[in-house]
Amino acid sequence: MVATRRLVIDVLKPYEPPTLAFTQQVAEADSVAGVNATLIELDKKVQNLKLTIEGEAIDYDAVEAIVEDLGGTIHSVDQVACGEYIVEDAPTPQD
Repeated sequence: MVATRRLVIDVLKPYEPPTLAFTQQVAEADSVAGVNATLIELDKKVQNLKLTIEGEAIDYDAVEAIVEDLGGTIHSVDQVACGEYIVEDAPTPQD
């Protein structure tokens, strides 16, 4: 099977744990080399985050389990990069 090297996921999480602790725990997954968390929306009870996750062979199930253990939910997988290396998006006229 081809390795997944980047995942961009939309996550809904409660206020606790804070975003810093939440992101650190996702980054502790064995298959994850790094995580970038961006706050997308803030509500009275929840936060919506975009997590950009990179690694040599990301284990989606392990990432999902950590997110759920922390009280979060993955709403969507917005980007996936697979293969020997990450191919960056090329600009097109519609961009």
